[in-house]
Amino acid sequence: MKIKAHIPNFITLLNLLSGCFALIFVTHNDFLLAFSFVALGIFLDFFDGFFARILKVPSALGLQLDSLADMVTSGVVPGFVMYKMMHQSLGFPAYEWSDFALPFAGFLITLGSCYRLAKFNIDTRQTDSFIGLPTPGNALFIMSLPIIAMQNKFPFISEMFENFYFLLGIAVLSAYMMNAEIPLFSLKIKEFTWKKMQLPVFFLLASLVMLIFLKMLAVPLIIIFYICLSVGLNFSKTKVKASDF
Repeated sequence: MKIKAHIPNFITLLNLLSGCFALIFVTHNDFLLAFSFVALGIFLDFFDGFFARILKVPSALGLQLDSLADMVTSGVVPGFVMYKMMHQSLGFPAYEWSDFALPFAGFLITLGSCYRLAKFNIDTRQTDSFIGLPTPGNALFIMSLPIIAMQNKFPFISEMFENFYFLLGIAVLSAYMMNAEIPLFSLKIKEFTWKKMQLPVFFLLASLVMLIFLKMLAVPLIIIFYICLSVGLNFSKTKVKASDF
């Protein structure tokens, strides 16, 4: 087999390695470095498929490797982060059994990610768009929360992120949104035409502006904006189709 056929798979394995590094940093409560390695893994995840298309070497092996790598970087890591946040919200040490057991609810994110990735592999409707929030977007949302809380620039937001029941609500909503029957547009550009590129370009520019002015707080807002923009586009398309009759 030609060397170029292995390039996309090598990039995918680097995504997995990034997720492993992120896990180590979460263990040491270094959430900023953990976020950085998850972001690096997601960046690599974007380009493994890109290079597979450019080099014309798509493969069933690559599809499976991609999901397995995403399961760690965008599934296990954010679930572990939510577990840590929930554990810290209940205080130390854990005298009650409930203080020990309840934080495991954070791994609802991991379970939801696993189900979403498996469903994605067999869902023929998700070739050009997504149904449900993609695991990378969800991972960035969750990974940003402890950093925002620690920065303490917005005390009322930090207090919310230190409330166990608020965090539980986020974990449940996160698992639901990844598997909800909500069509969301894809940022992966497969055709280099303005018609196909204008929506991703607009979204990326808007995201860049938010990042410049809001820093880390922009991350969850970008994910919320992505969902709202997709829902708005779906609604407008539905209205257009209805007006045709």
